[in-house]
Amino acid sequence: MSAAARAAGNAAAGGGQPDAAAVRDYLSGLQQRIVDRLEAFEGPDGARFLRDAWQRPGPGEPGESVDDARNAGDSRAAAARQPDAAGAALGGGGLTMVIENGKVFERGAVLFSQVLGASLPASASAHRPGLGGRPFEATGVSLVLHPRNPYVPTVHMNVRFLVAGTPADAAADAAPIWWFGGGMDLTPYYPFEKDVVRFHATCKQALAPFGPQWHPRFKKWCDDYFFLKHRNEPRGIGGIFFDDLAEPGFDTSFAMMRAVGDAFLDAYAPIVERHRDARWGERERDFQAWRRGRYVEFNLIHDRGTLFGLQSGGRTESILCSMPPLAAWRYDWRPEPGSPEARLHEFLVPRDWV
Repeated sequence: MSAAARAAGNAAAGGGQPDAAAVRDYLSGLQQRIVDRLEAFEGPDGARFLRDAWQRPGPGEPGESVDDARNAGDSRAAAARQPDAAGAALGGGGLTMVIENGKVFERGAVLFSQVLGASLPASASAHRPGLGGRPFEATGVSLVLHPRNPYVPTVHMNVRFLVAGTPADAAADAAPIWWFGGGMDLTPYYPFEKDVVRFHATCKQALAPFGPQWHPRFKKWCDDYFFLKHRNEPRGIGGIFFDDLAEPGFDTSFAMMRAVGDAFLDAYAPIVERHRDARWGERERDFQAWRRGRYVEFNLIHDRGTLFGLQSGGRTESILCSMPPLAAWRYDWRPEPGSPEARLHEFLVPRDWV
């Protein structure tokens, strides 16, 4: 979609004016709710999330919009009007929350960030070249959890909001362009049909109030996106994924993003509860490490979120804390036919689970 078409769509959709502050408040609260629930799995004496608040100086401080920074009337406004060829982030901050060496979660990260930049990175503007060079504000919560027990799946969830500001030479009445994105997907090692069906059913239920058209669209998008082209195989069993969501208007788009974020714990926590005490041995851990290698490959080669973070001058420690603590590669190795490990591939074929 062209920048002009997107701007027209934002204007025509109506449904309330963009409220970046409301989005930030929701996302910050979502991060804390998820962390509280995950820490409960570790027990009163278990591991806790490290809290690492960070901030970057630049044309805007956390809580200040791109247009506020541009119109501030000081040196920061001038800086905001100058695109950075590298797309470097020039402002913002966030809260990185990481758990390591837990009884349940070997490693996990639940991240909140608000990044303001002078030039929209290539990973966000490749499909919309008309937005290239615009100042931007990106706010989101992203999480990846790598459980210790191989019978508990790895999971990823992300909800985000991006505003591309007006160019320096734009008309005075030009409006910024905004959109939402997000989703969640499950990556099991030893899958159980009950878990897979529940996960997909919860995703479908979250979107149901907004109409029957959204879940099939977002499910297929997830199947297509989380696919390792160089391996010709899916990363996991899918879920939902969406980007560029603006057509229903701000209020409805924001409500859809909240519905996805709020559904995460209901989709995932019962799976953790069911399998966290399952017995496992060296064989299961070896297979888990081998499959984690596929996860690393996807994140470093294909994932647009990782690329956006690095291209926007994001905080490298926060971006890469989604990686598993241990992973393995074996030359041309394949599970033995008929083995529990080989059974995984039966689940990796996309299908309608609900």
